[in-house]
Amino acid sequence: MADSPHLFTLLESAAGYGLFEVVAFEEISASLGASPSQQDSVTSLPLFSRAVKLKAFQPFANAEDALENINAISEHAMTESLKSFLEMNLPRVSSKKKKEGSVSQFSLGVIDSGLATAISEGIPGISCRSDDTIREITRGLRLHLNSYVKGLDGGGARQAQLGLGHSYSRGKVKFNPDRSDNMIIQSIALLDQMDKDLNTFAMRVKEWYSWHFPELKDIVSDNYMFARCAAFIQDKKSLFSIESIERDGENDTSEQTDKLSGLIEIVGDDVIANSILAAAKTSMGMDCSIVDMINIVNFTQRMVKLAEFRKQLALYLSEKMSIVAPNLSTLIGDTVAARLISKAGSLTNLAKAPASTVQILGAEKALFRALKTKGNTPKYGLIYHSTFIGRAGAKNKGRISRYLANKCSIATRIDSFSDEPSRIYGEKLREQVEERLKFYESGAAPRKNLDVMLEIRKSLEAAGEGDDVKMEDVGEQPSTPKRKKKSKKDKKSSSKKRRRDEGDDSEGEGTVSKKSEKEEGKKAKKETPSKETKDVHSGEEDAAAKKSAKKAKKSLAKGQDEGTDAEEENAAAKMSAKKAAKKLRKEMKKTPIKASKKDEDYEEDDTVSKKSTKKDKKAKNQLETTPKSSKKSSKKVKKSSSKKKKSKE
Repeated sequence: MADSPHLFTLLESAAGYGLFEVVAFEEISASLGASPSQQDSVTSLPLFSRAVKLKAFQPFANAEDALENINAISEHAMTESLKSFLEMNLPRVSSKKKKEGSVSQFSLGVIDSGLATAISEGIPGISCRSDDTIREITRGLRLHLNSYVKGLDGGGARQAQLGLGHSYSRGKVKFNPDRSDNMIIQSIALLDQMDKDLNTFAMRVKEWYSWHFPELKDIVSDNYMFARCAAFIQDKKSLFSIESIERDGENDTSEQTDKLSGLIEIVGDDVIANSILAAAKTSMGMDCSIVDMINIVNFTQRMVKLAEFRKQLALYLSEKMSIVAPNLSTLIGDTVAARLISKAGSLTNLAKAPASTVQILGAEKALFRALKTKGNTPKYGLIYHSTFIGRAGAKNKGRISRYLANKCSIATRIDSFSDEPSRIYGEKLREQVEERLKFYESGAAPRKNLDVMLEIRKSLEAAGEGDDVKMEDVGEQPSTPKRKKKSKKDKKSSSKKRRRDEGDDSEGEGTVSKKSEKEEGKKAKKETPSKETKDVHSGEEDAAAKKSAKKAKKSLAKGQDEGTDAEEENAAAKMSAKKAAKKLRKEMKKTPIKASKKDEDYEEDDTVSKKSTKKDKKAKNQLETTPKSSKKSSKKVKKSSSKKKKSKE
């Protein structure tokens, strides 16, 4: 961009807007690309203050005004305060130049290219620029801003930056308080981590406690139940005394009897509890000291508490999903939906993603490996953990994953942009996926998406939740179909129709005359004339032409009263009658006259004799041209020609 004679620079600071005029442009442009030691024109205040002068400075009214302006600048937008500030302090551009679109005599330098385009569009006639020289000037202005503006001395600019930074970041964090996407992301990440940790802890508990009671892991296979039993039993010797009490018949309500009832509550079956008692009696495990048993029991109790906390976290996640993404959670489940949201980053990012991205979300490594090796791309990512793909056959897994990804994208968009959460869409979309599975298995045709959406709309209206839908219906007035502009062809066709409607009576007679003429023409074509009947046919043609002319005259006389349209139709009928008569005459001339059988026989004999004479002449010419050695061949030709004559005779 060519440098304008006058250059102004806009500085957006935490304290307000500043407008500076560049007086010595060459000094600053010379510092570009130079070494740090040679950049004195920007770093030193005396040299920079000579090159750049303060034109105007507008501070922000309060913290709210500063936050509003900084949010607009971050979104590449121009506020009304900035527009009024620039219009007041920049040189005025005449209205003629604005209309003509000519370049102004000055240019405004803005460090952000998006804001520069917004200013040039909002204030016509101002040319904005954003390049390396403008960045160098703004670097010097930020460095020496305290010396230009007197009120920013003593740490005032730093305090303004700190306060605006806190309010800006606080506003970004509180941008979406209702949609707690971050809580879902953190909770699903913690659930996945706790699943791994609980598996390792359960294996450690089994291995550690099995040194003391190895038979318990064969009776109780569940990890959580095994840890609860180990924490409850502790030492296996406490179970022997219970059995001895039952044999003696004593009914003491001691700790041992409480252990038996507690063991039955944990296991949930008397048979399993009795088998644990029997195994404890004949156990091959080693005896543990009191200190070792205390450590084992503490670890098992911690593991049990973690498992209980994991259940509470799963309930919390399901509650959050019912608020944030109810349709997606009902479609594919809470955990799979939460994993998709955490992988995408937020619910809005997942709603913006297409269905093809949702399908392979979580299989990025396999996708890039396939693209690198030119192999087959993956068919599914995190969606594979849903129950639908597991139920589908091997051939239909790719199809159902594509269909499921499509429905998931619809559900996420509904959840992201709807004001009131509801599960109706998710339930209907789940039914659609079930119908698609049945279609792949048995061939039963599923419902169309339009029919399903209409059912949802009716159910929402019936439940009283379709207020938005009703408002849309009320707002839509019954629109009358707009009449399209008729083209020339349509106008011609409509005028012809009107003429036909007006002249129905005259058309009746014209059509009768046309039909009679066509029938006469067909009869004349079928009958082939002979020599004797040639004159008769010519007389009949003249009579037919006269009749058609008379009928045309009659139709013309009748159509005069009905208007000009009927006259045009009658004239067309007259012309058609004349054309039909001309065609008949031409066909009569073209058709050959049939002769008798004797004449045909004589004509055949004449043609045969003519052919033979032609062949003889050719043979004579060959004899004259050929030498003596070829006379034998000529004799053979003569013999063959004579034989042909005899055979024909």
